[in-house]
Amino acid sequence: MNRPRTIAVKPIITLIVLVALIVACVSAPVCAMASGQAAAAATDTIVAGDAGTRRATPVDDIDQSAGDSGQSAAPIAGPVPNVIITNFTYGDGSVPAGGKFDLGFSFQNKGSVAVQNMVIGVDGGDGLTIAGGTNTFYVPQLAAGATQSQTVPMQALIDAKSGAQAVVVSFRYEYVDAGQRSSNSVDEKISVPVSQPDRFQINDPVIPDDAQNGQESTITLAYVNKGKGDISNVEATMDGKGFDTVSKTQYLGNVASGGSGTIAYAFTPTDSGDLDVKITVTYEDSDGQQKTKEFPVKLTVAEPAPAMDDTAADMQDEQPGTPVWLLPTVAAVAIVVIVVIVVLVKRHRKKKRSAMDEQWDAWQDDQDGSDKPEAQGHTAEQPAADDADRQAPTEVIAPQPGERS
Repeated sequence: MNRPRTIAVKPIITLIVLVALIVACVSAPVCAMASGQAAAAATDTIVAGDAGTRRATPVDDIDQSAGDSGQSAAPIAGPVPNVIITNFTYGDGSVPAGGKFDLGFSFQNKGSVAVQNMVIGVDGGDGLTIAGGTNTFYVPQLAAGATQSQTVPMQALIDAKSGAQAVVVSFRYEYVDAGQRSSNSVDEKISVPVSQPDRFQINDPVIPDDAQNGQESTITLAYVNKGKGDISNVEATMDGKGFDTVSKTQYLGNVASGGSGTIAYAFTPTDSGDLDVKITVTYEDSDGQQKTKEFPVKLTVAEPAPAMDDTAADMQDEQPGTPVWLLPTVAAVAIVVIVVIVVLVKRHRKKKRSAMDEQWDAWQDDQDGSDKPEAQGHTAEQPAADDADRQAPTEVIAPQPGERS
């Protein structure tokens, strides 16, 4: 007869209780550690700012540390306050060179603490200057987040280049944070557009006095840049009907300050009567703005000259002109006249000389006749007529230069 099996329950229960006690003893420190970490996390505070992220000590810990050490913790300073320009004005459009304007700007304290002893400086650079007054201003205090405005009278220099001119506004100030006084400086830059006046001068067109159909004529326009800035992309166009030209559009390029030149169009009218032409000149001023100038031209084109036929040309060729032999003949006649005059003069002089010689011989004969009676011993028995002849005065003819004596 089989006996029933008996299961030992007590030893099993005892083993289970022993395992439970071991598990409880091991898990108790881990739970305590987790509880401590959660409490520490609950008491910590994270603070974020511009200067970075910092960790603040809990109030309970500060009090406990103060009680242990007998001293209070030093406060931590905040970010550096910055001052910036939020808005500025200088008028409408650009400022002409040499013109005056008021530069107004607003500035704001972006920090969390007030700034003190602020000094503001304005520098216009090479193109702008202060138009009376000073470029330095003083602000005693500017609270955190506060805004203030300032106006500065300025003027653009007459030789300032066209374009944006930089203006530097500097801020120098002090501030107190966490019980400590510090200083800071900020430089803000703004720009003001300056433009040179458009002084590109183009003279009226010079048209031909007489234009004929089928004959080439010329229209010219002189130009000069009297402004301080350069003129760029100068282009001229000649529009109209009733003429032919090699190129209706001319590109002249850039014209420097003080530069000059001439726009010339050579054209040939194809119709007679009134000819209407328009010359358009486009360019960009020193500010880059495109400008256009138009010059209407009206001139009268005459009919072409009638063509000369062959018969008229032959008749014109056959018209008598100056004979070739005429000039030599005239010269020969002149020479002959001169020779005849010379011969006549010489002959006249020779005849005059012969007459004088005869008078001289007669006078000499008279002298010889008067001397002969005295030499022969004659008495004064000669006729009275001879005595009258001897007593008559005798005219002495002086010899002419070059004649014989």
